[in-house]
Amino acid sequence: MSRFLREKYMSMEPYTPGEQPQMKDLIKLNTNENPYPPSPKVISAILEGNTGDLLRYPDPEAKELVDAVAEYYGVSPKNVAVGNGSDEILAFVYMAFGEKVYFPSISYGFYPVFAETFMCDFEPIPLDDELKIVPDDYIGLDGTIILANPNAPTGMTLDPGAIEDIVKTNADHLVVIDEAYADFGTQSSIPLTEKYDNVLVVQTLSKSRSLAGMRIGLAIGPEEVIEDINKMKFSFNPYNLDRLAIRAGAAAIKDDEYFKKTRDMVIETRGWFTEKMRELGFTVLESKANFVFCKPDKISGTEYFEELRKRAVVVRHWDKDPIRDYVRITIGRDEDMQRLIEVTEEILCEKVK
Repeated sequence: MSRFLREKYMSMEPYTPGEQPQMKDLIKLNTNENPYPPSPKVISAILEGNTGDLLRYPDPEAKELVDAVAEYYGVSPKNVAVGNGSDEILAFVYMAFGEKVYFPSISYGFYPVFAETFMCDFEPIPLDDELKIVPDDYIGLDGTIILANPNAPTGMTLDPGAIEDIVKTNADHLVVIDEAYADFGTQSSIPLTEKYDNVLVVQTLSKSRSLAGMRIGLAIGPEEVIEDINKMKFSFNPYNLDRLAIRAGAAAIKDDEYFKKTRDMVIETRGWFTEKMRELGFTVLESKANFVFCKPDKISGTEYFEELRKRAVVVRHWDKDPIRDYVRITIGRDEDMQRLIEVTEEILCEKVK
């Protein structure tokens, strides 16, 4: 680090994103990208738009996208905020509401990083022995609560009633539900935003809408909370979504038929892949996301991760307790998952004698 870095950031550990290897013929199942391309209507919106207007700044209110999101979810545009990926929305949450923050100890890796970046008082809450969030641990706390539902990297969900209990018992504090993966099988908490004034739901178009490369996130919540989010945005980066992203995002939201088709394909693949991995002796948690979190029974998670990589299959692994023996596997196309199974059979045959 340089001698100019502010002292308070010298010990900060940055977020480590999933690697983006450039190897040819690689099966890339490590960053939960959608295996299917964006809606054709997204491509048309980008190509058929007026590229001459790129010399102008984009609409700072991103009205086209905000209106599309509002119509899709049946809320007012005043209940919608958009950002440069859901990460930016979450950063605004920490900036605006992060005096004290609670989140699961095993969850999205950006949660503690944001807490340190914005100098928040924070407390990670452990999962139980089955790697589940314990709802009772979040009853009546004294700060902002952030919960990924489904949680990452486990893919497991919270019961809607449990989420509502958390909201009701924390009436004086904001409860943020991060629904990055909710489209793949989880009931959204968006209805709670109309019933309570302390709920904010954060989503992304990176996963179920195949727009990871566009960086589009959104938040839905009570009007006053959205105003606070936008206050952070306009104090930081008013033009946080470019013209192409606004067009693409609106087109993706409007093409509900394509979204449901590709989402269902991912869910179907997840189902048979989960069963096959269990037949091979893996512990596979019950995922409602576009990935599975699994543990081999005869070799370590570290060894399995490394052996897959030798065979040009990349998954995600965290070398820390209590998840060291697990790997997270993104659900890809059927042929990708079939190849992973074949490679796994080879590894087990070689290593287990």
